[in-house]
Amino acid sequence: MTSTIKVDNIQKVSDGSNIIKKCGSTITIGSCGQTVAVATGATTSGMGRTGTVDWQTDSIKTSTFTATSGEGYFVNTTGGGVTVNLPAGVAGAIVGLKDYAGTWSSNAVTLNPNGSDKIGGGADVDPTLESKGGALLLVFVDSTQGWLTTAESVTESPSGIENFITATGGTITTVCTNYKVHTFTGPGTFCVSQIATCAANNAVAYMVVAGGGGNGNAGGAGGGGGFREGTTSPIVPFTASPLVNSSGITVSATSYPITVGAGGAARGGPGGVNGLNGSNSIFSTITSAGGGYGGGRPNPGGPGGSGGGGGDYAPSATGGSGNTPPVSPPQGNNGGAGSSGENGGGGGGATGSGGGGNGNPGAGACTQITGSAVTYSGGGAGDGGGSGPPTPRANTGGGSANADEGAGSGIVVIRYKFQ
Repeated sequence: MTSTIKVDNIQKVSDGSNIIKKCGSTITIGSCGQTVAVATGATTSGMGRTGTVDWQTDSIKTSTFTATSGEGYFVNTTGGGVTVNLPAGVAGAIVGLKDYAGTWSSNAVTLNPNGSDKIGGGADVDPTLESKGGALLLVFVDSTQGWLTTAESVTESPSGIENFITATGGTITTVCTNYKVHTFTGPGTFCVSQIATCAANNAVAYMVVAGGGGNGNAGGAGGGGGFREGTTSPIVPFTASPLVNSSGITVSATSYPITVGAGGAARGGPGGVNGLNGSNSIFSTITSAGGGYGGGRPNPGGPGGSGGGGGDYAPSATGGSGNTPPVSPPQGNNGGAGSSGENGGGGGGATGSGGGGNGNPGAGACTQITGSAVTYSGGGAGDGGGSGPPTPRANTGGGSANADEGAGSGIVVIRYKFQ
């Protein structure tokens, strides 16, 4: 015989609050402010999850943590990458993750499955989440496939989340919060592993400076290395030089070899021997020509990115031509002619010609592409005249003055928006 108990509601003895109450077709379990718990080991049916999680808004994750099935987490990687230890794989287990600060693209989240559990069915699946603003739900299906995503791939951005360029190579710095700068002071490779969702953001700014020219014996100074610069303002804004090209370079997901030119050797001692040209610097389709050599007494200066100065005691010793080979905007200027006295011609610079007869150096070009104002590709001062700079610093492309020092080596700088 079956017993039946019929009641409309069950109340708590201490205060008369409802524990179970039926009202029409609705049965309410627990009163306001109470928690309804299922005993350990007990199971339920008809009350399971429907592919959603409870988002833990009161616990933003900033370091390694172990996730609990049924919960979603906002993960903040502003201070560095975060590892998420997934719970033991039980069919139906579900975990949600969301990029809290839009920084997964710079500091990734790494998924760490429990024991031998799999992600996406195999060991060759990338367990890192690197999409800015990414969000996903992970559901454990079975031991064959393990954790599968129901909202997006583990390695791809969901629709509507914008990617930016991701690249390696050179010395990398961050400027003005949203921009990466890759500086190459020697040969290397600019390797783009991911391009931007928005095509306009694949245009990078650049500066390519060649090695400066070496001075001649008792004569003309070396010309500055060719200076070429491109920007993509307003995508990659900064204060550029007067020689800037506004188009920049659009990159794809590939490797770009970088060549950084050496400075030309200087020739000291008695006159008659020319210096040596600087070497070219190259990035993608941009080649900057090495600075022209300074002419030894009484020889003319050589052509190059900027021309070298002519030798002294020879007013007919012309300066070398700059912007050779020609590009637009021009990459440099002419060197100055020698004089009838001891003054060799000044080397040409990126924005000014070398002085003829007085040995004054041509002015270089100043840009803030690296985040600081730096002048590159100035000419050297001719023998016996001018007030040129001291020994050219490495990686500035400066031409050598007639003091038996070598010219400055070149440099390549690439700048782009990364978030």
